[in-house]
Amino acid sequence: MRFLREVRVAITADKDIVTARQRGERIARDVGFPSSDPTLIATAISELARNIVRYATRGEVILRVIENQTTLGIEVVAVDKGPGIRDVSMAMVDGYSTSGSLGLGLAGVRRLMDDFEIKSASGKGTTVTARKWRRR
Repeated sequence: MRFLREVRVAITADKDIVTARQRGERIARDVGFPSSDPTLIATAISELARNIVRYATRGEVILRVIENQTTLGIEVVAVDKGPGIRDVSMAMVDGYSTSGSLGLGLAGVRRLMDDFEIKSASGKGTTVTARKWRRR
């Protein structure tokens, strides 16, 4: 897999969530994702950026245009140095929330995107990588 383009958005406040979402949606349209896919990608970006603001205070969303042998895609990497996720498997269950929210964030991102990986360590932070491939 090759990276063709990269955009970084520092996440420290709600306004940064909007910026990351808008940039991701624009990149997805530029890459040629059909119809509703850019909105789904933007929704996933919003969820990841919101988690950074809510749980880690600050972090970064990295948006990359990627390609493999047959197609283009977008990779979203959300990185923070927050407290980490105590129980990643529980955090991936629909309805689970430590903040009183609906608990649809990470599980929803996993459903919206084609590939999903999460790495988290207590006291060291969390990195979530999600990819969506353009259908041909």
